[in-house]
Amino acid sequence: MNALKTLLGVVLVMLASFAQAQDRPTIEIDVTGGNIQPVKVAVPQFVAETSGAQRLSGDIAAVVQSDLVSTGLFQEIPGTAFIAGVTNFNAQPVFSDWAVVNAEALVTGAVSTSGDGRLVVKFRLFDVDAQLPIGDGVQYSGTQASWRRMAHKVADTIYSRITGESGYFDSRIVFVSETGPKNDRRKRLAVMDYDGANLQYLTDDNSIVLAPRFAPNTRDIIYTSYESGLPQVFLLNMETGRRSQLLENTTNMATAPRFSPDGSKVVMSIIDGSNTDIYQVDLNTRQRTRLTNSGGIDTTPSYSPDGTQIVFASDRGGSQQLYIMSASGGEARRISAGGGSYGTPVWSPRGDMIAFTKIKGGRFHIGVMRTDGSRENLLTASFIDEAPTWSPNGRVLMFFRETPGANGAPQLYSVDLTGRNLRRIDTPSFASDPDWSGVLR
Repeated sequence: MNALKTLLGVVLVMLASFAQAQDRPTIEIDVTGGNIQPVKVAVPQFVAETSGAQRLSGDIAAVVQSDLVSTGLFQEIPGTAFIAGVTNFNAQPVFSDWAVVNAEALVTGAVSTSGDGRLVVKFRLFDVDAQLPIGDGVQYSGTQASWRRMAHKVADTIYSRITGESGYFDSRIVFVSETGPKNDRRKRLAVMDYDGANLQYLTDDNSIVLAPRFAPNTRDIIYTSYESGLPQVFLLNMETGRRSQLLENTTNMATAPRFSPDGSKVVMSIIDGSNTDIYQVDLNTRQRTRLTNSGGIDTTPSYSPDGTQIVFASDRGGSQQLYIMSASGGEARRISAGGGSYGTPVWSPRGDMIAFTKIKGGRFHIGVMRTDGSRENLLTASFIDEAPTWSPNGRVLMFFRETPGANGAPQLYSVDLTGRNLRRIDTPSFASDPDWSGVLR
């Protein structure tokens, strides 16, 4: 947490360009097509411009390379294939050295440190075939403790320049960390960088916790806890550790909370007698407003990015399906129509898709559909796949997968919208219920 707090504003310094903007080359890549040809990228060790930067220069280059390769859109050229490295950041690259190893994109960088703990990272991106830079050089400045964030920001810029999409590497995942046998599973909240680094625990394992969700500010988290015996919703600030129960002096059970896009409200399910309905709670006044009254079980609500609509799951029609209604409540329309049952819907940050869990034929799937229910696409199939969450750019989903057996172990996975780049996310213990933050500020 300290490493994140000490990066107090990353400074971008535009360096001199080698060509006019209209003459800069572009390496094209189809992010959504069925047949993706990854860009072959070379990321040699960054130049250490001070003696204290030697280790970090290699570590930063390794994180940049790992970020890019993890997307499935970039192919690593291993360092063992390099004819030469980069020893002078300010010198023009010898492009023939990189062309002969089939590099299409080349990343050069430099790292320097100072005695007061500051760190400067700068980089350039080149089109090897055209022998010209792609965009201007960029410099980041922060603390040495924040070196991973600066590496992620370098990778985000490279990703954006080549794909045309915004990056997502400088982000975090909050999830439920689980230990112990299946019949006595201990659960606590944990947060980590998107790639599993910098793991920290936010709660102890004395009570069951579920469904943590980031606020838009990426510092606050809302989640469900059973510490009082009944499920209740709590707010937690990760920087201060301050925690509060959202609905006080109530015996109603509350689950599945999620923030509004502006962070001023929370939508959730509240169980009142035999009814399970969706309510909206104003965080300033703690006033709650009932949004549904169907007689069925209405749950797992998620706002549209503009805050005007809510998608949720309900069994009001007999089986659990997906519905959309106004954020102020009112009539809901069903959007799922592909057979089976649907749950845990979440609206894409781009606004164009809804991700969901689907159960059909004894199998669980993570899928996406358009907001009108059309173009349903199932990306995974497994014993249990649940709880999708979107990357900040709306191009990747993370979820948890559980294996069969008496000691089934949930683990985190990610998959892109093609369904081809399925990757397991390393965590030190079992993990479930992930939520992806926005890009850090």
